[in-house]
This record gives sequence, structure tokens and C-alpha cells, in this order.
Amino acid sequence: MLKTFSITDIGRRRKVNQDYVYTSEEPVGNLPNLFIVADGMGGHNAGDFAAKLAVETMLKEIEASTEQNTKVVFGRAISAANECVHRMAGENPELEGMGTTVVAATCIGNYLKVANVGDSRLYVVNKEIKQITVDHSLVEEMVRMGGLDRANARNHPDKNIITRAVGVSAGVEADFFTVELKEGDTVLMCSDGLTNMLEDEEIRMLLDGARDMVEKAQELVRAANENGGRDNISVILIAPFS
Repeated sequence: MLKTFSITDIGRRRKVNQDYVYTSEEPVGNLPNLFIVADGMGGHNAGDFAAKLAVETMLKEIEASTEQNTKVVFGRAISAANECVHRMAGENPELEGMGTTVVAATCIGNYLKVANVGDSRLYVVNKEIKQITVDHSLVEEMVRMGGLDRANARNHPDKNIITRAVGVSAGVEADFFTVELKEGDTVLMCSDGLTNMLEDEEIRMLLDGARDMVEKAQELVRAANENGGRDNISVILIAPFS
């Protein structure tokens, strides 16, 4: 039996929350459950509009899909969201350049199916913390190419430049992951407002030290805000075997 909790917080520096979080422990279309974090970008209210529009478009697509293959379901949903956000940005000058990250997941038995565009993340946490998604960011590419070490990447001035986002161009390519879950695992999905403020090991320790799902999520948000809260902070926690 799944147990989940989600929270989103404006942080300490932003005037608008451009993150959008969706959770359903019940089936959505052919998916037995569905979890999405979107972190919008764009001036004025364009970012929060992009995130909400992308998630709502994905939901419509997933609800209508007769496809059984999760990768196809997520791929088509993200493509539909990309097309919708990109079209709206082209039709409205005040929305020009808007886009959003998307990380989406569903638990099917012992397996977690994941789709990702941008730098919002999914981790599996147990005795260790393991990042499943790979950031689509300039800094991550520099790390992969060997031009930057992981320790210096966290505070790099180009940390916020992402190389892939939903809605920014006519097409988008998502990454897909399958993870086998085991007893004691906790799935963490989050926007970079959490991971830019906290080291992975700090996140693991906070999750380990809190009593229940609600306290775990609240502790993560509190710690990110105490460390500066420079961006909106969104967290989804999933305990697959509760």
C-alpha cells in the first residue's frame, strides 16, 4: 500500500511560486498512480502558468491513453505538454520564452517508472541516497565531460541554466528510467529549490531523522529555507511498501 505526502513552498526570495505538484494514489488512465513535479520558468507569471499548463495537459493525455507501455504513455504526455506550452508561448507575447521542467513517476508493483525533462529530480533513499534522474543542465554536462568536479558544480554561477525544458522549442526529448524498489525505500521527487540548498547527504539524514512522511517533507522545506530558500521548494515523498 502506497503512502505519500507532498508539499510546495514559495521559499524566501521569490514573489511567486512557479512550481506545480500533482499526486494521485488512485489510477490515472492506465497508470495505477501518478506523481509529477514541474518547475516553471519565464517572466512575470509565465513560469507558474507553464508548469500548471504542462501538468494539466499531461493529465488529459494520460487519462485518454489506451497504451499499456508506461514509457509510451509518459513520452506522449510530455510531447503533448511541450506542444501546448510552446504554442501558447508563441501566441502570447507576455508568455514568450516560458517553459518548465517535468519529472513524472508511477509505481507499478515493485517497479518505479520515471520520465524526466530538466533539472527537477527523483531520488531513491534508503541507507543511501541515489539520484535516479540526470539533470539536463549546463553544469551537469560540464561534470559529465570532466570539465568540472561534482563539489564545485553546486555553487557554479551557471547552475540555473538548463539544456532541456518542456515548451521552449518545437520538440522535446525526455529521459526514462526503471527502478526496482525494495522494502524500506523512500522515493523523493523535488524541484531544484531543495537540491540547490541541501547536499544529498543532508537530505538523507533529514529523511532518516523524522518520524513520519509529513514531518520528513516539512523538515526538508524548513532546512532549505534556513539555508537561504533562494527558490520555490517542492517535495513529493512516496513510501511504496507502507
